[in-house]
Amino acid sequence: MNLGQYNELEILRFTSVGAYLGDTEGNDVLLPNKYLYDELEVGDVGRVFLYKDSEDRLVATTETPKIILEQYAYLKVSEVSLYGAFLDWGLEKDLMVPFKEQNQRMEEGKSYLVTLRIDQATDRLYATMKINKWLQECTDQELINQPQEMLICDQTDLGVKVIVADKYHGMIFRNDISKPIRRGQRLTGYIYNIREDGKVDVRLEPTGFVRYTEAMENIMAKLEVQKVLPLSDSSDPDEIREIMGMSKKTFKQAIGQLYKAGKITIQPNEIRINEQE
Repeated sequence: MNLGQYNELEILRFTSVGAYLGDTEGNDVLLPNKYLYDELEVGDVGRVFLYKDSEDRLVATTETPKIILEQYAYLKVSEVSLYGAFLDWGLEKDLMVPFKEQNQRMEEGKSYLVTLRIDQATDRLYATMKINKWLQECTDQELINQPQEMLICDQTDLGVKVIVADKYHGMIFRNDISKPIRRGQRLTGYIYNIREDGKVDVRLEPTGFVRYTEAMENIMAKLEVQKVLPLSDSSDPDEIREIMGMSKKTFKQAIGQLYKAGKITIQPNEIRINEQE
């Protein structure tokens, strides 16, 4: 059974306090009554998250945590005690950040970037602010232009820091920000450069031919519904980002290709779909 992760487990038996779920290796864990519903039967297989309760017992839940093992997230401090800070991570028992795992003293009500780990000595879950210890250097060139999940982090003078695939330090430069983004948001991005130090440069849109193909498809999908878009190749970049979620450069390339293909008409303040005869 995998602590801090989702597990597919089978219902073995029902008791007065809940259902016991088991894996293929003979282990079992309690799913309390509050997570059960009437239709469940012995032999059913369900997806549950495993963590430890206030008495340090392994327990299953059907609630959705805001972070899973080896993932990164911004979590809010619900309490600060003599032992550390406690974070709201969406489950009944708060998640602790020991003082030794804090880069700065955490304050109640504020949110901080943390990662979820297991203390190998005690087999307990904990959160840490020391993310640099866990992030890796990227060396895999095959990741370039492939879609990757990323966590939006803090802004800098150059752009916005991100964590890519819950593994790598990344950066979206200001010129590559093609739509509104906010800290803590998870989005799909595309690595286009791997630096010598193992950090990566990311765009919100795929590069090259793939980017323009997707942009053309998105524009045509909108036009097929509403026939007219109040945009043209002279529209303001922010307006294009707001309506289409892409940069002006990508938009202009895409509508240029659609125009050459005879699929649209470009007018001073709008583009129209050409109806097929």
